[in-house]
Amino acid sequence: MSATLPHSIAGLNQLPQPEKRRRYAEVLPAALLERFSLDAARLTDGRTRALFSLTASPGTSSAELDLRPAAGAPDPLFYGHFADTMNGQIIILLAVVNDPAAPRFDVDRLPDGTKTKFGTAARNLPAEEAALAAGLAPGQVRRGLRALPELIQSFETFVTRLGHSLYFTEPLAYHNAVVFERYGFAYQMGKRRMEAIHAGFQEGGELSGRLDSSNPFRSSQAVNSIRLRSWAIHDGILGEPFTDVTMYKRVGKSANISTTPGCEW
Repeated sequence: MSATLPHSIAGLNQLPQPEKRRRYAEVLPAALLERFSLDAARLTDGRTRALFSLTASPGTSSAELDLRPAAGAPDPLFYGHFADTMNGQIIILLAVVNDPAAPRFDVDRLPDGTKTKFGTAARNLPAEEAALAAGLAPGQVRRGLRALPELIQSFETFVTRLGHSLYFTEPLAYHNAVVFERYGFAYQMGKRRMEAIHAGFQEGGELSGRLDSSNPFRSSQAVNSIRLRSWAIHDGILGEPFTDVTMYKRVGKSANISTTPGCEW
């Protein structure tokens, strides 16, 4: 741990703005910046317009990072929301990497602009059906850039500099949890729930019996597909929201856990 660097998000938020901005910008994967020809020090476009914004006010214990691919772009290239936990660890509340060249699907808003809160407050069903058909998972407005390995590496460097050897995340959807598994995360809470969901999708299972193709989100093909299972769960096939799953990862180590053996994406 650095002698001068704080141990927490709350501590980082107390730093002078230039130092704070520089420290948080270290989370941005170098490969992502290189791919989009962004200078890590300036994070501006060719006309010196800022592309990176940081919300990390003194006195708070969370931080939001927003990197746009171009000035005025409607969606971030990278968005991250990090916070301190009650017991002094660091948690990833949300991390998104969008492909700015990919088609956009308005699953995050209704036609009148009302936000859907990832489909939990409301659902734009036509947009969701189009996203499903295009190969996206629930909550995605655009295809991703498959940059999670680079993001994990840069975030682990970041938390190590803060003196931590592990960090946490709360997956927002079923497929997120499975993806985190495959990149080395373990479960603090929810492993039995994940195993029960997998069992439910097996032949003769309660969930597989609900895949009645009554709508596009409940296709029988979801039995052996992580992505399609997640859409069915998003559609309410569990009878309750997908919650109460918390995961963690030890820096530089893989937990080698799989709650979905033999299931493809």
